[in-house]
Amino acid sequence: MSQSRSPRVPSRVRIQKLLAAAGVASRRGAEGLLRAGRVAVNGEVAELGASAEEDVDVVTVDGVPVVREPFAYWLVHKPRGVITTASDPQGRRTVLDLLPEDAPPVRLFPVGRLDRDTEGLVLLTNDGALAQVLLHPSHGSEREYRVTVEGRIPAAALRQLAVGVELDDGTTAPARVGRPRYDPDSRTSRFALTLKEGRKRQIRRALEALGHPVVRLLRVRMGPLKLGRLRKGAARELAVKERRALLRERDRS
Repeated sequence: MSQSRSPRVPSRVRIQKLLAAAGVASRRGAEGLLRAGRVAVNGEVAELGASAEEDVDVVTVDGVPVVREPFAYWLVHKPRGVITTASDPQGRRTVLDLLPEDAPPVRLFPVGRLDRDTEGLVLLTNDGALAQVLLHPSHGSEREYRVTVEGRIPAAALRQLAVGVELDDGTTAPARVGRPRYDPDSRTSRFALTLKEGRKRQIRRALEALGHPVVRLLRVRMGPLKLGRLRKGAARELAVKERRALLRERDRS
């Protein structure tokens, strides 16, 4: 006697997660689209907290169907003066402008931000779930910087930077600080700094509070990704090994 199979239970996904995975917006941005009434599921306007069944329900934003693009991962070396955003209303150069002309035509966004004057590694992707893992402090993803500051920075200031600096929006999280090197010609100190949080202009504000303003700030690592010898202003797709390392971080979350 054959046994009847149980009907498949639909796998439903929150709309904001689905939009982020499709590269339409971050989860926070997707929440804004939902609040504005710009998202519909099967023709019905969706509210915040709504869900949909992938590959079954038709989800649209401003009437345009949402289709998940193949995941893409690009590493760029952002120079000073370039904006870390997908577009800029003032027409300034953005990190997406660093991609080569023959890059696949998929919608990409930067994972996190570097301020205009900070240089170094930026990841561009359309993998929203991965972006959440790399950005959320609870996942403990590290960012490593090479920092150059004015003056000979004393050990006491470095210890304070390591345990946390009081700022107007709270105390910074503990950090790992490397041994500094002082250059008497430029009268600057250089050292490595590794963080697990990324508040707006956090490093610059912390060092300003300690009396040693930043002269140069370069991000050399984000999670398992390293800037390496990628030249300033250049971009490249991640190697297979790098993609696997990123996906392991995403799948562990």
